[in-house]
Amino acid sequence: MTADATSAIRFEAVTRRYGAVTALDKLTFDVRPGEMFGLIGPDGAGKTTTIRLAGGLLAPDSGRIQVLGRDPVKDHRVITGEVGYLSQRFSLYGDLTIDENIAFFAEIHAVKRYEPARDRLLDMTQLTPFRARRADRLSGGMKQKLALACTLVHEPRILLLDEPTTGVDPVSRREFWKLLSEFLSRGLTIVMATPYLDEAERCARVALLHEGRLLALDEPSRLQRELDGQILEVAIQSPPGSPKPGGQGGRPPVEIIARVNGVDNVQPFGDRAHVRVSAGAQAAVTRDIEDALRAAGIGGVSLRPIAASLEDVFIDLITGHRP
Repeated sequence: MTADATSAIRFEAVTRRYGAVTALDKLTFDVRPGEMFGLIGPDGAGKTTTIRLAGGLLAPDSGRIQVLGRDPVKDHRVITGEVGYLSQRFSLYGDLTIDENIAFFAEIHAVKRYEPARDRLLDMTQLTPFRARRADRLSGGMKQKLALACTLVHEPRILLLDEPTTGVDPVSRREFWKLLSEFLSRGLTIVMATPYLDEAERCARVALLHEGRLLALDEPSRLQRELDGQILEVAIQSPPGSPKPGGQGGRPPVEIIARVNGVDNVQPFGDRAHVRVSAGAQAAVTRDIEDALRAAGIGGVSLRPIAASLEDVFIDLITGHRP
């Protein structure tokens, strides 16, 4: 069996430009059937372009894309029936009810007997009691669930999600993820673009993108394990009622820490700092950071090794400490 036959989606050295701007630079990855796959990166990383290419809405300038073994541009009509696409600006019709919106999208996909699928989706999204309510009278979370139901009414095999939880409140985000887990358990392949690294940790595998280039592709836990023993968390613990050290609201002074030998990178994380140290140098670096801060008149220093987050991994990659 060929690699294409075992991949739901496959990109091979795909490049896409917008004028002089290279949005994707020889991007290669594959998505396995039935997995939750994350496209991770900040704005401008190329996530939306990748999603649109997979949906056949854009053509690559070079390289090869296959979706379920087909070219998504040349075989766009077939792919449309197999792929659901929820964009950042998915348009519901505010003057139509929940039922009417779903019926409209079913008709777009030429689904004749959509009622069983509609009823099942309304039940899963807990929208059944509100099916007669107009879309413009729904909360943000309910609109997002309705958009998902509209996207899935034609029962696609692949779901493409472009930052679906951006601007959604935490409770609605949690409910949305519960829905995705339910659909995943039924065999749906899900590709999600998101800037949220906590969401990325829910994915089976992730592609970390930066300025159109692939930095890493693996399971989140494996990417994090590569930094085991190399991340220190630094905090300044001031006695109650005392002024905050350094005039920084209690935040460790990253400029002092960065000058310590063996420190590869320092990033502020709220009122703490994460320090990436050279391999095998943790004990010496811990002592030297304490000495450097003490020499600067800063006491109450707390240092401890912590497990790397995906954010630590991403920063490590874009600052060039790993190939």
